[in-house]
Amino acid sequence: MTRVFISRDSTALSLGAEQVAKALAQQASSKNLSVEIVRNGSRGLFWLETLVEVETSQGRVAYGPVQAEDVASLLDAGLLEGKQHPLYLGNIEEIAYFKNQNRLTFARVGLTDPVNIDDYLAHDGYRGLKNALALQPTEIVKQVTDSGLRGRGGAAFPTGIKWNTVLNAPAEQKYIVCNADEGDSGTFSDRMIMEGDPFVLIEGMTIAGLAVGATQGYIYLRVEYPHAKIALNQAIEAAYKNGYLGENIQGSGKTFHLEVRSGAGAYICGEETSLLESLEGKRGLVRFKPPLPAIVGLFGKPTIVNNVISLASIPVILDKGGEYYKNYGMGRSRGTLPLQLAGNIKHPGLFEVAFGMTLRELLYDYGGGSASGRPIRAVQVGGPLGAYLHEGQFDTPLDYEAFAAISAVLGHGGIVVHDDTVNMADMARYAMEFCVEESCGKCTPCRIGSTRGVEVIDRIVDGVQKDKNTVLLRDLCDTMTYGSLCAMGGMTPFPVLSALNHFPEDFGLEAAKA
Repeated sequence: MTRVFISRDSTALSLGAEQVAKALAQQASSKNLSVEIVRNGSRGLFWLETLVEVETSQGRVAYGPVQAEDVASLLDAGLLEGKQHPLYLGNIEEIAYFKNQNRLTFARVGLTDPVNIDDYLAHDGYRGLKNALALQPTEIVKQVTDSGLRGRGGAAFPTGIKWNTVLNAPAEQKYIVCNADEGDSGTFSDRMIMEGDPFVLIEGMTIAGLAVGATQGYIYLRVEYPHAKIALNQAIEAAYKNGYLGENIQGSGKTFHLEVRSGAGAYICGEETSLLESLEGKRGLVRFKPPLPAIVGLFGKPTIVNNVISLASIPVILDKGGEYYKNYGMGRSRGTLPLQLAGNIKHPGLFEVAFGMTLRELLYDYGGGSASGRPIRAVQVGGPLGAYLHEGQFDTPLDYEAFAAISAVLGHGGIVVHDDTVNMADMARYAMEFCVEESCGKCTPCRIGSTRGVEVIDRIVDGVQKDKNTVLLRDLCDTMTYGSLCAMGGMTPFPVLSALNHFPEDFGLEAAKA
């Protein structure tokens, strides 16, 4: 029986993976070929999807991008033996884009059947949990602290400090909440993990529960991720059935329960306190801080709120040790970050690498430059609230502090590329307009400031008292930055001011007046 792998990832499905799988099954049946089709996660090489991999004695041989109409010629050419064809790519592990990654969190994505727990166990799954069960809570937290892991959701807060706070908070009930409301433009790493290796997230949350004494966990899932919901629920069911969730986990006497809850469809619910409000059945409004969720969180109890990639990074840390993870990266940015390339880029996809690679290297050596072939003019990093970087900043290393030094954010690792046809005044206006639409409305700087911001940008572009309105826009951004309750209003000025500072000509301004 020859095993053929075709992705069940949402991106692959949108590019015809389901049709390719059906065509292969039908033709293999009609030709009496012995084929097992495994629906794996995507390798993250999106420009090659639908990617078809065949298990051979020389490793997994890949073909792509494959359409349903290509299946017949592939089979005739010797697909099942890994033979040559115009769509032949060779051993998947040797493709430069894939080979040069540091896959720690995404080690199994694309390799295994995402919802087969035996496959997960056969590829080092649940080794981290096994080690955690033999440790005291303080020892688990120490491993996480020693790893240098910081929150991968955008704020980059040290994970070990957050866990230690919850560990030391006295309470009869504590919670683990996974922020899976991935709403930033150009981001999809959370979705890829949940669809391509859901057990690693479940294992990470279980370890978090053991670390702080929490017995209940919730995955607050973006409502627009139906395929992730199916994969997560299938994996959770298998984890319960095999004793990795529930009462008496693996005979340890420890308890951890886990549920998936669908989000409210609001961008603001990606902010941790709004998320908790929504999870409690209320409208997603930002809470005042303090108290922090680590002290007074879900239902008023101490709560760990981490995003998907943060929690999915925990199993490898507990498996191989905090020092192993810390050996990747630079400065205070330790470990790896799954970077997501989107927009006008030749090779879009996911690239997991240790902190320290430059943006230019990622964009050109692996991203292949713009899809249009035109010069890359601006790159937005960190979602719709991230700054726009110009060509002179492309040599900045991918590192939290290096980005902060140029008034930018690395955030969730989403990178959206624009070529030289982009109008940056339009992009700045879009940022303010996005805030108008997505603000929860609780604080005035965000709610009113963004509305006024759209109007002021329009006046500048229309040539109405340009100098006066440029000063007004900067003052408004200053008020939003320092007066907003959360990052929604506080970071909206990042894309606006970066566009204004680096591309003043698009606003009809002279560079000297920027």
